[in-house]
Amino acid sequence: MYERILVRYGDLNLKGKNKKSFTDRVDRLIREKLAAFPVAYDFRHDRMYVVLNGADATAVMARLDRVSGLYSYSPITRCAVDLDAIADVAVGLIGEKTGGRPTTFKIETKRADKQYPLTSQEISPALAARILPRCPFLQVRIHDPELVLSVEVRPDGGYLFTESIRAMGGYPVGSGGKGLLLLSGGIDSPVAGYLSMKQGIEIECIHFESTPLTPIESVQKVVDIVEILSDYAPHARMKLHLVPFEALHRKLIEHVPDSYLITIMRRMMYRIASRVAADHGCLCILNGESVGQVASQTLESMDVIASVTDTLVVRPLATYDKLDIMAIARRIGTLDVSNRAFEDCCTVYLPKNPVIRPTRRLAAHYEEFFDYAPLVEAAVAGIRTIQLAPEDRLDVASRGLVVAEIADL
Repeated sequence: MYERILVRYGDLNLKGKNKKSFTDRVDRLIREKLAAFPVAYDFRHDRMYVVLNGADATAVMARLDRVSGLYSYSPITRCAVDLDAIADVAVGLIGEKTGGRPTTFKIETKRADKQYPLTSQEISPALAARILPRCPFLQVRIHDPELVLSVEVRPDGGYLFTESIRAMGGYPVGSGGKGLLLLSGGIDSPVAGYLSMKQGIEIECIHFESTPLTPIESVQKVVDIVEILSDYAPHARMKLHLVPFEALHRKLIEHVPDSYLITIMRRMMYRIASRVAADHGCLCILNGESVGQVASQTLESMDVIASVTDTLVVRPLATYDKLDIMAIARRIGTLDVSNRAFEDCCTVYLPKNPVIRPTRRLAAHYEEFFDYAPLVEAAVAGIRTIQLAPEDRLDVASRGLVVAEIADL
């Protein structure tokens, strides 16, 4: 039934003289995501139409949901510029949308063809007079109706749609620079990565791998999550930096008081992540911290942990509650993966009584209990970087692979 899809840029129209550079990026992302479909593109002023050319509208819209910077879209049916023809199509769309249930509605008309003999204000009542007798379940309501029938009259046809579907919104990924995401495999950090891309930040991911202290399945979780997130990235590929953290992890367990273990561990992670960020042109470190959610996410903990780096730390989830985070994780497809019962190094050895209000002085004092600098250097030197795409389906667990072997895949 649908002939094309209207896409809208939303906030990008507020970018003034820079608007075109942003919309061009969105257009490139759309073309990337729809490369497998026989679609064409029709550009008109501040709008773009994806002409389906027989492609399945539902499948195309599912791909548009992966485009950051795209505010909304509407599947459109086109017909002849004739009131009776438009009414016939409208009745079909309304019946499909409502199922014949009592529904309040109104018609919004835009006359893009200024040569058409009727004005927008004249077209709407003329169509209503043709539609209402055939749809007795409809009740006209001008303000806040349940259903809006939008009609555009253009020289090449009448364009009709009944829904405006929200897309990712935000800004095109890559327009805001690049960040390094601390990816744990839990629920929060993948959502932080998604929201960062939504706001235009291209991401690379870093994971601290501690096999055999942690199960190899925890690496599999991270790989699977990166494959999911890569579907939102430019060219549908994403880098994952795997840090061999086991030697440093053992030293931390051996020398650091139990209450400060997670605090010092995360300070080591930030030291390593800062090096990786600098080496790969990442302007910030991203994480999944939400204020007060756990002991290491109090303001005091965040301050002490991040104090070891001069790299900007961005926390997309700082004010989110857990239910909101889980809802996003469910929508983007990472929740089930994150819920697998395999823990990373920040959770598998979680202290019974972690410090809630650590101090910089004590953290620095406990770090003097052993020489961590060579271990940090060794971890940085041993990093293995792989690129992942949605279709890779890299199966780490079944092969029993460790980080050193992953690099050869």
